[in-house]
Amino acid sequence: MTPTELLVIGTAAAMAGAMNAVAGGGTFFSFPALLAIGVPPVIANASNAVALWPASLSSAYAYRSELAHVGKGLPALTAVAFVGGIAGGLLLLATRDDTFSMLIPWLLLIATVMFAGSGRISALLAQLRGQGASGPSHATPGGLLFQFGVSIYGGFFGAGMGIVMIAALAIQGHRDIHDINALKNWLSAVIYSVAVVTFVIAGAVSWPHTLVMLATAAVGGYWGAVGARKVPAAWLRRFIITVGTFLTIYYFYTTYLQ
Repeated sequence: MTPTELLVIGTAAAMAGAMNAVAGGGTFFSFPALLAIGVPPVIANASNAVALWPASLSSAYAYRSELAHVGKGLPALTAVAFVGGIAGGLLLLATRDDTFSMLIPWLLLIATVMFAGSGRISALLAQLRGQGASGPSHATPGGLLFQFGVSIYGGFFGAGMGIVMIAALAIQGHRDIHDINALKNWLSAVIYSVAVVTFVIAGAVSWPHTLVMLATAAVGGYWGAVGARKVPAAWLRRFIITVGTFLTIYYFYTTYLQ
């Protein structure tokens, strides 16, 4: 790699790590950067997944105090994320490339709409349960089943997974955006772990590129999480919706209009 290539992928991975810590969608920066310096698409996708995995761990660590609030629900959510990630990965392997490409903008659109309307949807679900609007539902069978579906989505569709995860946790009744981010980062790391094992065993990782991105993505993920805690929750929510909207428009344009 040339110094310019190192700078391109290192900067892109740092931005991706920070973006994933805040709102998801970091793949929008890191994957195109690998393609831009000539890495083949399949290897670029595998290397990108491996590179962003530690960033989720570092982001989850930065939110460790908020993550502790989950308590007894965390092991169940972790197990559901692991199993769902495997199922989603297997589903992806059985899907044709052209079919998956056509689904990307629609998946992002669904994720953005889910998050934008998550408060009203959560209140409606709470009324139907007869519980009022308090308390997350992640520990109930219904909440775990919902999370299982999102984990399958995460294993199937890595880009935008964070946005879907945020939407799911908000719909389940979590109100604090920083608690949601802590959970999202940890569960995303679990799902990424499935991809890491799969791609490493398959020998589909370009390690010189991946090692550079591993380091810078982890730094970006940690500082993204630290910085996000200082931002007012309302601003962070608007930023997340803006990111989701931009990604949706971008993928609709590149998929259907180019």
